[in-house]
Amino acid sequence: MTVISKKPVSPIAHLTPEDIEQIGVELDAIRQDILDARGESDAAYIRRVIAVQRRLELGSRAVLLGSALPPLWILGTVGLSVAKILDNMEIGHNILHGQWDWMRDPKIHSTTWDWDMASPAEQWQHSHNQLHHTYTNVIGKDNDLGYGIMRVDEDQPWVPMYLLQPVWNFINACFFEYGIAAYDLELGAAMKKKQTKDPDFQRRLKQVLAKVRKQATKDYVVHPLLSLPTGSFLSTLAANFTANVVRNLWSHSIIMCGHFPEGVETFEKRSIEGETRGEWYVRQMLGSANISGSKAMHLMSGNLSHQIEHHLFPDLPSNRYGEIAPKVQALFEKYDLNYHAAPLPKQVASAWHKVVRLSLPNGWLATTNAKNLPSQLKLLYGMATKGPKVRRAAQARLTQQARKAQQAEAPRAA
Repeated sequence: MTVISKKPVSPIAHLTPEDIEQIGVELDAIRQDILDARGESDAAYIRRVIAVQRRLELGSRAVLLGSALPPLWILGTVGLSVAKILDNMEIGHNILHGQWDWMRDPKIHSTTWDWDMASPAEQWQHSHNQLHHTYTNVIGKDNDLGYGIMRVDEDQPWVPMYLLQPVWNFINACFFEYGIAAYDLELGAAMKKKQTKDPDFQRRLKQVLAKVRKQATKDYVVHPLLSLPTGSFLSTLAANFTANVVRNLWSHSIIMCGHFPEGVETFEKRSIEGETRGEWYVRQMLGSANISGSKAMHLMSGNLSHQIEHHLFPDLPSNRYGEIAPKVQALFEKYDLNYHAAPLPKQVASAWHKVVRLSLPNGWLATTNAKNLPSQLKLLYGMATKGPKVRRAAQARLTQQARKAQQAEAPRAA
């Protein structure tokens, strides 16, 4: 995952400055075509999805009133999980992006919409819309890349605490909405800089706590209490918790697949100095990955299965991404760029492989096999328990071994 500027062969080395600006012109034309075509069918789509989601949630919660019966618990939990995913992905995420503001419907607008998440909409819009989408995959600028808790690039020095990276990532996935809330609050940065007493931080903290309290009261107090007459308090409580975890795992997986699989490019801060419109577009193209699948897959992912198209055009209606995807892919092919797309299982496996690979010293995984595993584990133990000097020497040895293995593999691959 080395930043694009430090790769032996850059995937954009063949592009001239004129090529890059022409890519921007052609993508602007694709965007304008959709802006000109937006209309009643698009408005009907989002209203229909919202109506279906609300009916599904209401029906599922009604079923859970009798959730002491196992079949009703399963039916209600599945329905509530799907409803929460729809609310989070296809509805909330995209409305808060302003994709439907053109309708001028005060009930479906980025300034008024609230969602079934722990993070206040205002704070999420700042960290996601303004920061992440501006600085996509720029190391040190885009904290969505690893959410500030993971090593995301080989050039980041390895330290022993990164060995727990897969554990942190799994816990974050299970309780993703709370991780996002803490991330949007910039809790880590405030604690590091000892700014938790800052009035602005305190204001934002109160917003988060109020939103968490609202969500917890709804899912873990009100609805379980409504189930008391049928003896379903505990089962409804469990169903709500399960639905939240399912939604968190799903949304975390979709987001990981869009930004973190092997082959997705990262960038240095200095590379975006004076960045042109065309260069911004190219960074979005190479810093995102798609998930191939059915219409149901696209709907349940909030059409973030079209992550490339979403990063190119974050303000276009999500139902149009599938329509423009072939045009975008054709542009990739025209300029000999990698259109990164694969089925969900493959992208999830690739993203988790990278999480594990980067939790280990550079080259450790690539140079480890069944025969040398004991000695490699001994080396890893030494790097984890001894000082920086030992780590640097061991890292140099691993890098040399990995380079030799790569050179030996090259003739066979040819």
